[in-house]
This record gives sequence, C-alpha cells and structure tokens, in this order.
Amino acid sequence: MKKKVTVISNMYPTSEHKSFGIFVKNQVEALRSKGLDVDVLAIDNPNKGKLNLLRKYGNWMLNFGVHLLFKGSKTSVVHAHYVFPSGWLAKWYKKLFGARFIVTAHGGDIDKMVKKSGRIQTMTRSILADADHVIAVGQELFSTLEKDFGVPRSKLSLINMGVNLNVFKQVDKVQARKQCGISEGKTPLLFVGNIIEQKGVNELIEAYSLLKNDYLDYELYILGSNKDHGYYQKIKSLIVENGLSESIHFLGTKNQAEVALWMAAAEVFILPSHIEGFGLVALEAMACGTPVVGTNVGGLKYLLDEGNGVLVEVNNADSLKKGILTVLESAEIKQELIRNGLEMAKENDQDIMTDRVIQLYQVENVRGLS
Repeated sequence: MKKKVTVISNMYPTSEHKSFGIFVKNQVEALRSKGLDVDVLAIDNPNKGKLNLLRKYGNWMLNFGVHLLFKGSKTSVVHAHYVFPSGWLAKWYKKLFGARFIVTAHGGDIDKMVKKSGRIQTMTRSILADADHVIAVGQELFSTLEKDFGVPRSKLSLINMGVNLNVFKQVDKVQARKQCGISEGKTPLLFVGNIIEQKGVNELIEAYSLLKNDYLDYELYILGSNKDHGYYQKIKSLIVENGLSESIHFLGTKNQAEVALWMAAAEVFILPSHIEGFGLVALEAMACGTPVVGTNVGGLKYLLDEGNGVLVEVNNADSLKKGILTVLESAEIKQELIRNGLEMAKENDQDIMTDRVIQLYQVENVRGLS
C-alpha cells in the first residue's frame, strides 16, 4: 500500500513565485519519487497587505476543511512545515483520525513568530507538545527547541532539507559565466535570498562598496524576491549614494536550474543573514563548487565551521568585507573551501535527508504505512 501523507505548509512555490518555500516542494517531490502518496495543503502566495492575507489564509483554511472532511481519515502521516500556523492545522488529523503528526521547525517560526504575541507562543508550545516528532533543520534550532521549548530529545531530530545534487553541481565557471551573460573580464559575487533586512542586504552593499575600489572587475549580483518595497527602495538609494549602480545587478527570481548555474558561475557566494535556521542556499552554493562567506548565526555557524566556509560577524560590513577578501586573496584557502564544501554537500544529499524523514514516518503500528 502507498504511504498516504498530507503535507501542510504556509509557503509553497508557483511558476510566478519560484522561490517561495521551494525547499518544501523539493522535499514533497523527493517523497513522491520514493513511492509515497502525498497531498499538499499550502499557501502559494507571498503577497502581503490586509486583503491579500485575508484571501490567502481564507482559501487555505477552506481547502484544509474540505481535505480534513473528505480525506482526513485516509491520512496516515501529517507533516507540517513551520510550527505555527501550519502545525495548528496539522494536529487535527491526529486528534480526529490518529494520524502520526510530524512538524518541521525552520527557524523563523521559533526565532520570530513566537515573539509576535503571547498567544502565538502558547500555541507554538502546544503544537510542539502534541507532535509525535519534531524536526529541526539546524543545530542551534535543535538546541532551542530542547532547552527553551521543552521538546524531549527522544522526539527531536536534526534533519535539514538537503541539497539536490542533480541540480546543484559544479559547472566550468567560464562556461557558466557565458551562459549567465556575464561580460568577459567581469567576476561575479553572488547573493541569493529575499531582499529583506534580516538577510543582511544592507551590510552586503556596504561591504561591496568597501572592496570595490581594489577589485574593479568584481560585480555583485543579487538574486531574489523583492518582498519589502520600502526596504528595497532603501537599498537602491544606498547603491546610488555609493556610485554602484553600474556594478550591482538585481536578477529577480529564477528557477532552480538557473539559480544553480549562477551559483556555479560565482567567484564567492555571500550570505550575511541576521538569523538563519540552516542556510540551505549556502549548502547549494557549496555543491556548485563555490566558496561561501556567511554570518556566524543560527545554522550557518555550524554549516560553515571547520573550514567549510568563512564565518563573519553579523550586522558588520567591515567584517563581511574582510571575509570576502579572505577568499579573494588566497587561492589556497579558496581551493580548500571548495573541497570541503563539496564534501559537506555530499553528506547532506537530499536523498539521504529524505530517507531519514521517511524513517520517522515508518513507525510500527502507524495506520496505512507499509
């Protein structure tokens, strides 16, 4: 019998919003490739504003109610991505039908969401207590769930979303740069992520400005969604003020194959986040044979430790500049980072991580699993 799994997430990509929760879709597709029958109940619209929020959450709740009523009894495992609000919906499959309840915490749900109100914090604690098993995508998140939220280690696992090595892989940099349309003689530095304050884009611009005079052929490419229009305008103003309009390029969002090509083309991948549950994009860049410079926060402090990348201080443009120069000024360090990064990517292959998730689904006496 096929394993009937219902995945619930408040983030899921579409052709229009390619990067919105792409890691959830990747795991869903990996689960399906291994023979699991997976239904998805998700929000696939990142747009904000009161009307948009009412519409998308209303549709999500409606779809949830219909699925619970007509397919809830067939669900063997329900897997929520993000503790709240997804976990609150998912727990009803357990309460009403005895489904095994798994929840993956991604970082923002624990680092930010619980701080919005005491009620959300209370609900988050309740969801974690009700869950049969909790997955943390990063080591620091694992520790926080255990120490601050009282999740017993016996029902807590450290499993990141994994990197798809069929997509994210080394490509000859000269060829990759030609395919990306990068002018000959120009060397790309790359950031991939939402253009929001917590991703450290401000410090990235400042750091690039500090090193630009000594590295005239280096250009900065920013690949990601403009989720905060006010912050985006602030960044654009900063670029103009520093005379960098000709050398900083905004690429918008791209599909995964295109992202992988840009990562392979880059000389250095830079992730100056203020908070980061794991830092999957850094791992994807490693898989493409590109050295990573990232901040000493969350999952990045473990991922980039021990020579896998270069760690810099958070919210510190000067430290970020020095970290980038560490890679640019030493061919030996660069090659060591590439070797270590490729090995780290292999250890975190999506296929290995998916098998670990499936093991959590396959518990004795769980209804409908074989």
